[in-house]
Order: sequence, then structure tokens, then C-alpha cells
Amino acid sequence: MGLLEGKKGLILGIANQFSIAWAITEKLHEQGAEMAFTHLPDGDRPKNEKKLRKLVDPIGARFVMPCDVCDDAHIEAVMVKAKEEFGQIDFILHSIAFASPDDLTGPTYAASRKGYLQAMEISAYSLLAVAGAAKKKDILSKHSSILTLTYFGGEEIIPGYNLMGICKAALECGVRYLASELGPDGCRVNAISAGPLKTVSAQGVGDFDQMLALYGAMSPMRDNIDMEDVGKSGLFLLSDLSSGITGEVVHVDKGFSKMGAPPADFLESMKG
Repeated sequence: MGLLEGKKGLILGIANQFSIAWAITEKLHEQGAEMAFTHLPDGDRPKNEKKLRKLVDPIGARFVMPCDVCDDAHIEAVMVKAKEEFGQIDFILHSIAFASPDDLTGPTYAASRKGYLQAMEISAYSLLAVAGAAKKKDILSKHSSILTLTYFGGEEIIPGYNLMGICKAALECGVRYLASELGPDGCRVNAISAGPLKTVSAQGVGDFDQMLALYGAMSPMRDNIDMEDVGKSGLFLLSDLSSGITGEVVHVDKGFSKMGAPPADFLESMKG
């Protein structure tokens, strides 16, 4: 019997097979979870839906529907459908972030007002909106879990992460407040802060290959994470195995975020 046999959940934000959300979804599926999925609304051609269905239909998606997290009606429609399909759900995986390239690639002081507000609405406020809609529809089970995805650039300065770092800081603060507010209902709220992975989102970050090299050289384990690492961590945080953990940002980065200074062998290699 799988760890999540009989458990039901919503997955928001899978972009493609290289998404962290997909790595977590695969682990949830292996352990028996039933899941429904949302995608960014399409225009005239169902490009996003087709891309998502190619991944999730083979694993038995209960439903697939569009959701624009900037539209409360879209979010409510997803919760109504989830209530019809599942009654109650045991987990939500929130993997949604966006900033326009013009605002992301430049210095933070140059970000436009419109771009800042859009990035913050999609990348941080959307978690509050989704959690609030789930609570309003009373679809979260007594032992439920909400998980979102963040990055170390929300805690410390990571050159090139820029505006998204500010959004992730807000997201992580939202995790803590949601954990406090939803805790009495039995719902836990956490975030995974993953080390660098080659996802679509990572393509918007400057000097990504240098970042990979730095993490691999400086982390205590002298290595980079892979999708398997973050997939297993997501499974843990969405399962009852993590029943005593809430309001946390769990770093899955081979220990990089705990290094206060470069290790001796890294410094030695720089001499040449």
C-alpha cells in the first residue's frame, strides 16, 4: 500500500516535464495519490493544456482545467470542481511564479511599478488566494498540507535573481502566516527552497551555469541536487510523515545555504 493511498490533491503550476512540480507529482503518484491539475489558460490553441495532459493523463488525472491566479473566479471554479470531484482534498502543491523579463533581468531599483505588482500578485499573493479559496469552500481535510516552492534568493542576495527574490521573501512570509491561521483546522503550510535546477524558470536567471558550479563546489556535500532529491522532499512534506512540521522553509540544496564562508578546498582551487 502506498504512502498516499486514498489521498487526494491539487497540483497548480506544472509547466513541463522539467518542472519541480512534476518531479514531486511523480513521487506522489508512485505512492498512490489521486490528483487534479491546473494550467495557465490558453488562447485560441490549447498549447498549455495539451502539454500538461501529455504528462498527467497517463497517471490518471481526475481533472485538468485552466486557472489564472490573477482571477478570483478562476480559483473559485477550481475549488468548486475539486469539491465536486473529491469532496475534500489532503494536499495542494503551489508552483506558480512569474516576472516579466524586462523587470527581472534589470536591477531591482529599475523594476516598473506595473511589473512589480504583477510579479508579486502571481508569485506571492496567489498562494494566499488559493489557500483562502480552499478554506472558504471547506475542502481541506483535517490532516491536510499545502506546499509551495521558493529559493534562497528570498533570504539572501543572489545576483541575477533580483525582483523574484523580493517576491520569494513575501511568499515565505505568507507561508508562516498561513501556517498560523490554518493550523487550528489541521492544515500545515510549508515551502521547499531548492538549489539550482535546470527548469524553465531558471532560464530567466543570469549566469545560471556559474551558479551550478558554485553550488557544487561550495555545498558541504560538494554536489548539486537533482529532481529526485526535491521530488522526495516534496513527497515527505505533503505526506503524514511530516505531520509535526509547519511554517517552515525546508532547504533542499545539499547544505549550501548553511555555509557562512567558502570551504578550504574551494579557496585553494581559486588560487590557480
